[in-house]
Formats: sequence, C-alpha cells, structure tokens
Amino acid sequence: MIDKLNYVIALAREQHFGRAAEACGVTQPTMSAGLKQIEEQLGVVIVRRSSRFQGFTPEGEHVLAWARRIVGDAKAMRQDLDALKRGLTGHLRLAIIPTALSMGAALTTPFRDRHPGVRFSIISRSSTDVLKELSNLDVDAGITYLENEPLGGVKTVPLYHEGYRLLTAAAGPMGGRTSVSWRELGEIPLCLLTPDMQNRRIIDQMMHDSHAPAAPLLESNSITALLSHVMTGQWSSVMPSTITDSILLPAHVRSIPIQAPTVVHLIGLVVPQRYSISPLTNALVREAERLAISLQTQEPER
Repeated sequence: MIDKLNYVIALAREQHFGRAAEACGVTQPTMSAGLKQIEEQLGVVIVRRSSRFQGFTPEGEHVLAWARRIVGDAKAMRQDLDALKRGLTGHLRLAIIPTALSMGAALTTPFRDRHPGVRFSIISRSSTDVLKELSNLDVDAGITYLENEPLGGVKTVPLYHEGYRLLTAAAGPMGGRTSVSWRELGEIPLCLLTPDMQNRRIIDQMMHDSHAPAAPLLESNSITALLSHVMTGQWSSVMPSTITDSILLPAHVRSIPIQAPTVVHLIGLVVPQRYSISPLTNALVREAERLAISLQTQEPER
C-alpha cells in the first residue's frame, strides 16, 4: 500500500501520468493499476481520468493528504529503527531560498559534526517551491521567509532577520553615500532576482510604495550571476545583508544600507508538522534552534 500511495504523491507533484510513473520507477500501466486498486479498496474515485491527467477529485484530495501523512510517518518509522541499530544516518534534503543559501553551511556543518553518518542535498528554490516540495515529500526541510506567505502545516524555527543593502560602484552616483532610500533605487541600473522569487517581490513592493517602480535591466534566479555583474562596477543590485556581510567586496564596490524605511523580514527553518517527525528532521530542528540562539546574539537591535 505504501508504494501505491507514493504513486498518488508523485502524480500530485508531476501532474502527468508518464512522468509520475517514471519518478516512481514503474511503467505507466503499473502505476495506473495501482491507483485503480486504491480506488477499489477505498470505494472512491480519486483521479479525474482522460488521455491526460486532469487533477484529483475532492475525495482524491483527501486521499492525497492522507498519503503524504502515511508515507511521511512510514519514513519516520524506518529512520527511527535504523537509528536504534546504527545511530543517526541517512540523507537530509533541504530546499533553500537563494538569499539564504549562505546560511545552509551554518546549519549543516555543526549538524555533521554531531552526526557524521548523515549526508545532505541542498537545492535553491523560490519560497513557493520550498513549501510545495516540502508538501510533496521531495525535501525534508526548507529555509524560507516565515511572515510573507501562508505557510500551511509546517513547524517553524525563526533564525534571523533579512535586511537589505545596495551594492553599487564606489565611483558611481551613490557610491559616496552612507545610506540610500528605496525611491532613489529607481535612478540607477539594477540587476535583481527574477519575479518568482519572494526577495524580488519584497523589493518591488518597497519601490512601488516609494513611487519608484523597479525596472531592472537584468534579471536572474542566481545570486552568483547578480554578484558577478555587480563586481564589474557597471551594475548595482539590492542584496540581503547576510550576503553582503559574508563576502569580501573589492574596493570599487560599496555596500550601502537602504533606509527610509528600514525593512527586515524573518527567515527560518520549516519542516512538516506531523505527529511522527523523523529522527533526522528532529535532529535538524534541534540544530536550527541552537543556530537561532547564536544568530540572535549577533543581530543588531532594530
């Protein structure tokens, strides 16, 4: 039954029969037969069928929610039993928003010191995709914004507040300033994250409220790409202070606080809110709580 419930979860993720079957490592007829068996056992139709996947029925949405819960609990049980035999081992998958990727090492490095048998995968995702992949069991935890979008059924560990700075050429029109306003950002060529990123939506909103709509000349979903353009001295960008404080800027680039108003947004760890939390995820939550205490002692008062 667990394997068949995985078919339901994969179908919700892929929105396509063929891709879902491939993700589960089975043929499409095998997956279709498995879904049919679930429907017969439960006495409900869970999938709207045609030549293409057309979504779940209302009953199917309920089955999907239970499938995620049951599969997640089964995984937690297996990890718990493995931990009894070998200690904490396994694979932790984290989805992190681009602006918080540098914080990943502050979480994984001390975690691995305590639990050397654990390996990690870290992927960069938008805040929306962090929650989506967490819901679909594609990742075990995420680091994302905690206050900007509905989070749903997750447990959160607040880590730090994201502030914002202008990275710009020292020889440019604002290079000699000690602070700039959001409105003034409309006067210089900017490179920013793509609109699907929450960081970009925050910047857009602040500039709109300041009557200076953002019109970047370059967009990317990669912080590295933005930084490489800024380092040429020909571009400017808005970056979180956690990033600007963690890199050594060349003399020709300056990091300037953005004020009028000063804006901060809370970033934290998110994990599924379930009765049975896996030992790996539970250990990650404890590590995040330790990190939060350390970061709070470093944060300036706002």
